[in-house]
Amino acid sequence: MAAQDGLVARLNASTVRVAIAGSGGRMGQALVEAVLGTPELALAGALEMATSEFIGHDAGERFGRATGVSVAADVAAVLRDADVLVDFTRPAGTLLHLAECVRARVAAVVGTTGLGDSDRRALAECARTIPIVYAPNMSVGVTVLTRLVEEAARRLGDGYDVEILEMHHRHKIDAPSGTALKLGEAAATALHRDLKTDGVYARHGVTGERKPRSIGFATLRGGDVVGDHTVIFAGAGERVELTHRASSRMTFAQGALRAARFVAVKRAQGATGVYDMQDVLGLR
Repeated sequence: MAAQDGLVARLNASTVRVAIAGSGGRMGQALVEAVLGTPELALAGALEMATSEFIGHDAGERFGRATGVSVAADVAAVLRDADVLVDFTRPAGTLLHLAECVRARVAAVVGTTGLGDSDRRALAECARTIPIVYAPNMSVGVTVLTRLVEEAARRLGDGYDVEILEMHHRHKIDAPSGTALKLGEAAATALHRDLKTDGVYARHGVTGERKPRSIGFATLRGGDVVGDHTVIFAGAGERVELTHRASSRMTFAQGALRAARFVAVKRAQGATGVYDMQDVLGLR
């Protein structure tokens, strides 16, 4: 109880200690930089694989900042002084990190994409012990877009075909993107459909006519595109398009840090469970 009271007092003083998983990657570096630029946050740890060239280096070295935090591979050690772990890595690594968060009673923000059904079940099991914000896209703009897609689908109804187009950089390993799937789920929920039966992820050759309940996905990969998503509602004689374009990973980093502050308070209150960015922004 004393430890929890101390955490609540510190959070009231606006200091949240954040550890970053995958700190040597593109997203990890954006997160480190964002934490260092946010007065109410403190960098508590920086995690990387044991084989990473950044192990032992200062976490801010790549952009000329001395943080006093060395990049390390020991998850338990990195979490020792943290309130929250922010993880944008890969599914297998994320689940290992969450297991350590459970042991350390550290909250988590997960932006990892490509999680399968079993991965999400494992994440939910961890959330029985700790609070977790899980969202395949931490952007505030995408969170609002998701609500707009759900509302548009509900208002437009079955007379409009739904297609989702996304483009990312050449290094992205999963397709469609987690964000595209989330947008598809928003439309499917409003239209009382199920992506497991109504989602169409590839078209080639003689496909026949489009099935009326289909929700289609098209994936583009190339260059250094951070992330573009467009949801198209195509009706007879008109088309409604809702688009979000990200030009910097910093937009995801800033959203993740809002999530970190949110989930740190949940931890201080003794709450558990899985939350998303709509919870963070107070949209539900």
